[in-house]
Amino acid sequence: MKDAAPLEGDRFGAAPAPRETQHLIGHEEAQAMVRAAWDAGRLPHALLIGGAEGIGKATLAYAIARFVLSGGAAPTHSIAIDPDHPTARQVAALSHPDLLVLRRTPNDAGKLPSMIPAETVRRVRSFFGSTAALGGWRVCVVDTLDEMNAQGANALLKTLEEPPNRALFLLVSHAPGRLLPTIRSRCRMVSLRALSDGQVVEALETLSASLPGLDRSRFTEAAAAAGGSVREALGLLEGDGLAVRNATTVLLDALPDVDPKSLHTLGEKLAGDRGGALDAFVGTVEAWISDHATGRRQTARVRLARLPEVWEKVRRAAVDADVYNLDRKTLVFRIFASLNEALRP
Repeated sequence: MKDAAPLEGDRFGAAPAPRETQHLIGHEEAQAMVRAAWDAGRLPHALLIGGAEGIGKATLAYAIARFVLSGGAAPTHSIAIDPDHPTARQVAALSHPDLLVLRRTPNDAGKLPSMIPAETVRRVRSFFGSTAALGGWRVCVVDTLDEMNAQGANALLKTLEEPPNRALFLLVSHAPGRLLPTIRSRCRMVSLRALSDGQVVEALETLSASLPGLDRSRFTEAAAAAGGSVREALGLLEGDGLAVRNATTVLLDALPDVDPKSLHTLGEKLAGDRGGALDAFVGTVEAWISDHATGRRQTARVRLARLPEVWEKVRRAAVDADVYNLDRKTLVFRIFASLNEALRP
């Protein structure tokens, strides 16, 4: 493997990272499609795995990578190889010589950049330009394409346009519609739906073995509020996550007549919690915007045309606050100021 640094910061401590997760929950249609294509000898050279955050896109990508790199060593009609298979262990350890992972990695100062550096993406050319070390497939996992700037995307596109034999790209994206059309056109789209509340609870039960601090009595409440995202449910279960979600929902429903004192109180709660409070706040705001933008929820005060711009502002502000450890109270006021701006006539 070309990149052995820890993936994704492994936010939840002892929780397995996607590359280590052997038990897949949900997404049976996508798994069946991959197996059928493999059996027919028609596996696409690039799969664009899209869907909401935290629903298992990266977990599925690594499951496909294990299956392909093992030469299809899974039971009939399945892509799940034996966890004790050498390939499963190599992928979990990021030591497989024919696997390349592109993602954000900490810089020399230990900070995680907001984008995947273009120089990291350029390694794709040399990786696929050499012979597979084990004589089989070569697989590149990109987690995520949303964290790649235009320069990096164009560097990736060069290999996507002329893929070598037995090469597979597994491209993860939270928002495929925002990607370059030239990239989307060269991939087979795999759209994943949000998990059911029951599947989220099942995932939490599985994770609880490695996360004994999780409050099992709140699994159902967290799953119901998580929108089908295991990551969101975990965030809500950390620290004041659920309390922050509830307080944020009240303030959003009061827009544009939000009490400044309530914003201060919310900001102080975020400032004092380094668990899941920040993610709970941002996730609740983004879900509110999404619900109004898609018509799942609508009030006369909300003007749809400005919501995409606000969503982007919220996302960028949240990334900056997380990466640069900016003041949480300031973040709360910035985001609600943007929302108020969008509600103006």
